[in-house]
Amino acid sequence: MSNVLEPIYPKVLSVRRIPDAAPALLKAYGADPDKHRSLGLITCDQDDPTYVALDEATKHAAVDVVFAKSFYAGAGHASGPLSGEILGVIAASDPDEIDEGLRAIVRTLEHDACFYAASEDGEIAVFPHVIGSVGHYLAAEAGIEVGDAMAYLVAPPMEHTVALDAALKAADVEAVMVLTPPSETNFGAAFLKGSLADCEAAAMAYARAVIEVGVNPRER
Repeated sequence: MSNVLEPIYPKVLSVRRIPDAAPALLKAYGADPDKHRSLGLITCDQDDPTYVALDEATKHAAVDVVFAKSFYAGAGHASGPLSGEILGVIAASDPDEIDEGLRAIVRTLEHDACFYAASEDGEIAVFPHVIGSVGHYLAAEAGIEVGDAMAYLVAPPMEHTVALDAALKAADVEAVMVLTPPSETNFGAAFLKGSLADCEAAAMAYARAVIEVGVNPRER
C-alpha cells in the first residue's frame, strides 16, 4: 500500500503552565507584565503544526502568543528528550484562559495539523495545510486580516521551490510571505492568501508538485 500522503502525526512532548509567572520571565518571553500574569508552554516534534495550533488557541481563549521559535536542525537534533522542534508560549491575565488555550493547542496537534509523507519511504514530508479562518497570531505574522483563509505550505528546499511555483499558478492566491530555504529546520515555507476554495486548490497543487519532484528529482 502506498504511504504517500499518509499523515505523520506530531508528538506533543511537554505541556506546562506557570499560573503566576515572575515579571522578568514574562518580559524575557515577550509578555507584558502589565497585561499578562500566566504562561502556558508547549514543545512538540513538528514546528509548523505547532504554529497552527498556537494560532488556534487565540480563537478559543483570551491568550496571546508571545513566543514561538523553531530549533536549529529540527527534532532529529534536539537538545533533550522534551525539546522537540519548537517551544511555543502563550500568555494571559487569567490562568484559566491558559488552560483553555493549551487544550486547543493539544487538540489541534492531535486531530488537525500535521505533516504528510510525500514519498513511499516517508523521507520527504510536506505540510499543505489550509486554515479556513486565521486567528490573531498568524494574521499578524502573515499581515492579513483575522478571519481570512490562508494556505500554509512547507517542504524541503527543492521540493518547496518547485511546488510553490505550481501552487501560485494553480489558483487565484497571493503570496503574503515566502520563506526561502534554509530556515532553522532547513525547509522552505510560504503563506498564501485567497478564498478558501483557492487556498485549497493551491495546497493540493503544492502537495502534488512535492510528490512529483520526489519521484523525478532530475528532470531532463
